[in-house]
Amino acid sequence: MLRPDSYTVSAQQEITPQARPALAARSLVDLVDAVRARDAAGASALGDASTAPLLSHVVDNAAALRVEDFTLRYVDEVGAVRADGSWQAAVDVSWRFEGYDEVPAREEVLVGFRPVGDQVALASLGGGDRRTPLWFTGPLEVRRTPESLVLVSGTGPGADLISQRAVLAVPTVRRVLPAWEGPLVVEVPGSGDDLDVLLDADPGTYADIAAVTATVDGSVTADSPIHVFLNPAVYDLLEPVGAQVVISHEATHVATQAPVRSLPVWLLEGFADYVALRDVDLPLSTTAGQVIAQVQRDGPPRVLPNQVDFEGTSADLGAAYEAAWLVCTTLVEQAGEEALVTIYQQVSDGADLATALQASAGLSVAQLTRAWRARLTDLAARGTG
Repeated sequence: MLRPDSYTVSAQQEITPQARPALAARSLVDLVDAVRARDAAGASALGDASTAPLLSHVVDNAAALRVEDFTLRYVDEVGAVRADGSWQAAVDVSWRFEGYDEVPAREEVLVGFRPVGDQVALASLGGGDRRTPLWFTGPLEVRRTPESLVLVSGTGPGADLISQRAVLAVPTVRRVLPAWEGPLVVEVPGSGDDLDVLLDADPGTYADIAAVTATVDGSVTADSPIHVFLNPAVYDLLEPVGAQVVISHEATHVATQAPVRSLPVWLLEGFADYVALRDVDLPLSTTAGQVIAQVQRDGPPRVLPNQVDFEGTSADLGAAYEAAWLVCTTLVEQAGEEALVTIYQQVSDGADLATALQASAGLSVAQLTRAWRARLTDLAARGTG
């Protein structure tokens, strides 16, 4: 005869923690309310010991940046719930900087939650394998003018100088593109590694790049907010004139919505350098020294600069930018600045390069290439002195 043993729930089954999405969503609503009310103390109270200061900084940043249209929406758990009951979830975030962004940016951010009694505290904000808005990462130095908004991680002295350069960049671009009125938004994370995280890029992607212009949320829709992001590890090493040229170059990308357009890379980067260098008095040893040395060593390239030349790990990346600039200056010498601007705008809007080049400059791609190669050959023969 079988003896009916009683069923006992194992200890493991009894203590298996579960996510608490309803309470987490409530905490997110409270954080939204605190940010909108600019209530730093209220936001801090929503965190645990490790995140309370960060949440206070988020509110301070939101006030300085005039964050509007801020929303948080709980999406779903990411990964397993830990033994202490904490977990991470994907959270949809939207926001815009009033007066600078016309529409909100939207991205998915990782948020950590931890049960505290019958409530849920915010245990982390951002990080992981998702983008994290810079204003979510800690205290910022913020500088605003009618033409520009600059946000710099930490409390260093660089914000004033970068703001000055951003202000100067706007009229620099307008001298070639008078219809653009700005404004310009420049974001500066604490390090090059932080830039990779900010843009959800593989580590080292921007190791050799002083700055990059991109949509804030990584989308490619035409109305996405477009900001300039600096890599302090490279940018801070530049001489003052070069640092200004970088900001003006990136401002040109903002003015032309370059991150959401499709253009040949020589035209994209060469045009931005043409605008940034147009009224700068620098010797060719500075503006074209690397490509001249390259031509002296290897002879002139057979084709216009292409995407391979602009790979971030390329040892000749500087020469590629200089070569693209010289394509555009050659085009201006052949047909004038108005032709260059018209060609850029038409190709940016989807026109065929060869058709636009012929119509506005009376040149074929082959003719432009020959003229550019001839100029490179001449410069290499004369040197940079």
